[in-house]
Amino acid sequence: MKTATIKVKGMTCGGCVKSIENALYEQTGIQKVAADLDAGTVAVDFDVNVIQTAAIEQAIEKAGFDIAA
Repeated sequence: MKTATIKVKGMTCGGCVKSIENALYEQTGIQKVAADLDAGTVAVDFDVNVIQTAAIEQAIEKAGFDIAA
């Protein structure tokens, strides 16, 4: 199990938080997701044997948000 904290641009409300969390929970290998609106981050616990950070970031982008550098 690995935890990644990803900075996300575009989260402006609780609906955004739910959109990101729902998009990530649809991915195989995701164990826990905690989006923090105030910090602009998403903490993700995942199985590195099933999914990689790049795929998690792609799922966030597909949900309509940008990954901060």
